Amino acid sequence: MHPQDSAIPNIMTDLERAVRIALDEDVGSGDITAQLIPAERIAHAHVITRESCTISGRAWVDEVFRQLDPNLQVRWHFEDGDTAEADSILFELEGNARAILTGERAALNFLQTLSGTATTAAEFAARAAGTEVKILDTRKTIPGLRSAQKYAVLCGGCHNHRIGLYDAFLIKENHIAAAGSIDKAVAQARNIKADALVEVEVETIEELQQALNSGVDVIMLDEFNDADTRIALSLAKGKAKIEISGSVDRDRIQQLAALDVDYISSGSLTKHLRAIDLSLRINL
Repeated sequence: MHPQDSAIPNIMTDLERAVRIALDEDVGSGDITAQLIPAERIAHAHVITRESCTISGRAWVDEVFRQLDPNLQVRWHFEDGDTAEADSILFELEGNARAILTGERAALNFLQTLSGTATTAAEFAARAAGTEVKILDTRKTIPGLRSAQKYAVLCGGCHNHRIGLYDAFLIKENHIAAAGSIDKAVAQARNIKADALVEVEVETIEELQQALNSGVDVIMLDEFNDADTRIALSLAKGKAKIEISGSVDRDRIQQLAALDVDYISSGSLTKHLRAIDLSLRINL
């Protein structure tokens, strides 16, 4: 998979900017330690993973080394979305030794973070295997890496919720209170952007019925128990999609998926990730 193949808007622009910022904060006025190595020295290096993981972030790694030295060669052994076992060589580098060492940390930071996200997503997706439910991410992402992490979620086999505040409506308690009612909030949303998806979060069966009457596309059930969820599914059938959110971790996915809801969203996909342990080894 490649970022360009995703439906995430502006991802390539975001990628280039994120890499530029990462290099600026790390390299600053110049890598003084790399200057210990002769400027003309050519080296070979490879990166291994110390643990099994789902790969994501190739394009970010490539961009790090492209910005530092376009002549440096990166040879990948895995595609994004592939599973790599512990001690696998993920990619090799050939070129200027200073450029390799200067870009090492920024490149591995992107790869360990995005592969960590993809690995978590793969674990969630596995819990819902054999069902029709789609596991969705949220906006609880690392600042500046929204599109990157949402891409990594796709690499892990899960799906994207809205990308930001601009591409879909998610009407919650405070929005409803400000608008006056669920019906009024939904009507205003349709007037503001008629082609955008409209989702409403509800806390009771009564609110669910109000949302259905207003013609929403998706209803998010906030902390519903299993019995009320089944009632909600029965009432919404053929009228709106049902999403479960709130206190969803990987241990609850299988139980929730068995209820036959349409979507399960979890901030854990992006905010509770654990970076993958990677290591670069260089031959000068």
